[in-house]
Amino acid sequence: MEKIQELAELLLPEGILEYFEYAGYERKGKEESQPYGEVTIILVEKNVVPKLPGEYRDRKIRQKGFKEIRVDDFPVRGKKVKLLLKRRVWQIEGIEELYKREILTTYPGTKLEKEFAAFLKGGD
Repeated sequence: MEKIQELAELLLPEGILEYFEYAGYERKGKEESQPYGEVTIILVEKNVVPKLPGEYRDRKIRQKGFKEIRVDDFPVRGKKVKLLLKRRVWQIEGIEELYKREILTTYPGTKLEKEFAAFLKGGD
């Protein structure tokens, strides 16, 4: 598992393993619509309770499941690469709205990983 962690640190967006843990991958073969295939890397948000706003700090909070986000990343060896991020959602006692940690995973206005969006845009 240590070797997989090292490889994940090399291939995944910088800093993402601070918030997520590697959970596996899925491969799709070559198809007419995807002639080189596709790899989806699955990452699950670490089980860390988010910092609550001041008005809610005295209330109980519990995990209410996951929200999945798919993000396009750099291709690897001609294969399309997607990140499947399983974000934890939480419920604060007495509040109907679900709450999650603030983690910026995509470039604003896109479903692209930040570095990949900058690369495509020609920026730094």
